[in-house]
Amino acid sequence: MEELVVLVNHEDQVLGLMEKQQAHINGLLHRAFSVFIFNEKGEMLLQKRAKKKYHSPGKWTNAVCSHPRNGETYLEGANRRLYEELGIKAELLEKFHFIYKANVGDGLWEHELDHVFTGVYNLDFNLNADEVEEIRFISLEDLEAEIAQHPEQFTEWFKIILEEYKHNL
Repeated sequence: MEELVVLVNHEDQVLGLMEKQQAHINGLLHRAFSVFIFNEKGEMLLQKRAKKKYHSPGKWTNAVCSHPRNGETYLEGANRRLYEELGIKAELLEKFHFIYKANVGDGLWEHELDHVFTGVYNLDFNLNADEVEEIRFISLEDLEAEIAQHPEQFTEWFKIILEEYKHNL
């Protein structure tokens, strides 16, 4: 099934739909969401992207990043992808949104109007192997140290979104 993203302007007004990979090749602004999940200790959940992903395979990133479908709210999309990728349901709260553009390699760009959500989860996961290779929780202090030592092991958008998260919260 062809996956479409919703193209928008800077005011989140819909301009049309485009196949996801083509939007990433063209670097066109589209809707997206990012989810940060924390455990009861305040540690952040990271997922390692599956090696078969068409961009940024095998890199660490936040719990979920994806795109709402046409007619789907940002929150509905975030909940859908939490379940599809990690096999979980969690109460999510929207914290902020912003626009960024990042070169993710191989001629691909993430140019997103990104709505950022947070949630808390402490139970079991049911990982989708097509999406996620592994997961782990990490303290923000240890995460910052890891990113400083090995930035190439993390997705470009995660590094940007994490800085926005720290700035906004």
